Amino acid sequence: MTASIDMKNTALIAASLSFIAWSAWAAWAAQPTRSIWDGVYTEAQAARGETVYVKSCESCHMASLEGDPVEEIPALVFDAFMMRWSGKSVGELQEVIGRSMPKDMPGSLGRQAYADVVAFILSKNEVPAGRVPLDRDPERLKTIRIERK
Repeated sequence: MTASIDMKNTALIAASLSFIAWSAWAAWAAQPTRSIWDGVYTEAQAARGETVYVKSCESCHMASLEGDPVEEIPALVFDAFMMRWSGKSVGELQEVIGRSMPKDMPGSLGRQAYADVVAFILSKNEVPAGRVPLDRDPERLKTIRIERK
């Protein structure tokens, strides 16, 4: 009888340890592994993003991407942008933009257009382009961290 209880306890402990190890790995794997400075978008993608930005974002965030502090419209460039987003992921940035922009029709642009706008924002922050376009999948974008240079 005690042998079967010991085996059940051993199996329960082993299962618990496996679950803990898997949970720790999953948390680690979800952490951003690349930086915006690793060339995570292309110039062509940023150009497409500029077209979308001019049509859907510029009227509020301005041509300079400096926003409007009086109207509480956040800047999308340089110190103001980096102070707000440094330490977060590109996926978080895209989710916020997709959920809330454009102000009159949130979520209306589609994943590719939002990825292109993010690429444009990165380009305006003097983040270098690379050879592979920014992914439009928010989960994959969560692996790219935004950080000051």
